[in-house]
Amino acid sequence: MKTTMKTLVAAVAMVCVSSFAQAQSSTTLQDLLQKVKQEGSVQSNVNQQREAEFRKDRADKQGMLRQAQADLRAEEARGDRLAKQFAANEQTLVDKEIELDTAQGDLGEMFGVVRQASADAFGRISTSIVSAQYPGRDAFLAEMSKDSKGLPNIKELRELWVSLQTEMTASGQVEKFETDVLNLDGGKEKQTVLRIGSFNLIGEQGYLVYNDEDNSVQPLGRQPDGFQVSTTQDILNASASAGFIPVYVDPSRGAILNLFKQKATMMERYHAGGPVGYTITVMLAIGLLVGLYKFLTLSAVGAKMKSQLKNIDQPNVKNPLGRILTVYQANKAADVETLELKLDEAILRELPSVDRGINLIKIFAAIAPLLGLLGTVLGMIETFQQITLFGTGDPRIMAGSISMALVTTAQGIIAALPLILVHSIVAAKAKSIVHILDEQTAGFIATSAESEKA
Repeated sequence: MKTTMKTLVAAVAMVCVSSFAQAQSSTTLQDLLQKVKQEGSVQSNVNQQREAEFRKDRADKQGMLRQAQADLRAEEARGDRLAKQFAANEQTLVDKEIELDTAQGDLGEMFGVVRQASADAFGRISTSIVSAQYPGRDAFLAEMSKDSKGLPNIKELRELWVSLQTEMTASGQVEKFETDVLNLDGGKEKQTVLRIGSFNLIGEQGYLVYNDEDNSVQPLGRQPDGFQVSTTQDILNASASAGFIPVYVDPSRGAILNLFKQKATMMERYHAGGPVGYTITVMLAIGLLVGLYKFLTLSAVGAKMKSQLKNIDQPNVKNPLGRILTVYQANKAADVETLELKLDEAILRELPSVDRGINLIKIFAAIAPLLGLLGTVLGMIETFQQITLFGTGDPRIMAGSISMALVTTAQGIIAALPLILVHSIVAAKAKSIVHILDEQTAGFIATSAESEKA
């Protein structure tokens, strides 16, 4: 109210000032009075209107406050009801859990058995090669083997039974099916694959393996020996009415086949010999080449000498016997001792060409085992050095040195055996040629001696 009075006074003052300003321009005081009355009436109406609006707003605010207080009381009452209902539900849950445990009885034990059986079946079926023919079987078992509070229903138990029965039935069958097989270049190719129970997969490349991580079929990293792989192709290409076909099967479900990946090939074993093994190989090659060369040349000389024996009266200087015959005919008139010396000299000139290279083969045959022994000693020295540095905890560290020790010994013996055989053959050839020369020379001397006595 006090604020309204201040507002009214201010309005009156403003009217007075305004009136005063207008009075100067008014012609009479009557006009001024009339204007003051009009202004006061207008201002009074405005103030009354504003006051009415203020009172109305005040009434509305009080109504909203009363409504908010009523809503608060209603929500507090609702909260109390919900708290009581929550407590009642908690007790109901406890009662129901007790009732469920009582109702389950022996079913709880069956629940654990089913989960355990599902986990075992999942581990076996997911890695089985049967899954290459029937993919996706492990998805259901993966869900069954997970921890869950719910009991398995009849449908899930039946599917578990079917999965186990399918695996057992398929493990006793030999079937062909079409599937994608990874190539060595990383691509895929549709092939006909033969499954032998749950043991092996056979394809065009030989034995195949099943990778359960990406559900792919791929060739074995390294195939077994050729005679074993050939049996796989026999059974792969056989007809249904072919009867019994022998084939090599890995009963360990691929464990033995995977060992072939670690098995060293002949070339890997050869290279394990290192520089010593390479030296033995070079000696063997040189010895065999020399032996082959001497065998061919001595055989040619022997053939020419046999032809010369058939024609003694016409010596040919292109063979040792012909050259000796030439010496005999040139010294036929000399005495026996001189003729013998001349013929012996001629034979001595022929011996180097006959025996050349034979002793080299013999030397290589003797050195090869010694080099093998040297490689053995070097390998054992390196083995003991590795034992000193790393201990004996990991035998694979010493495998390379031991391989060198054993391989070089075998290489030395393997090289010596054919070299000894070649040396024997070539030496026998040379000895037969020298024997013919000695025999013919002795005959010439005997003939000359008989002529002198006559």
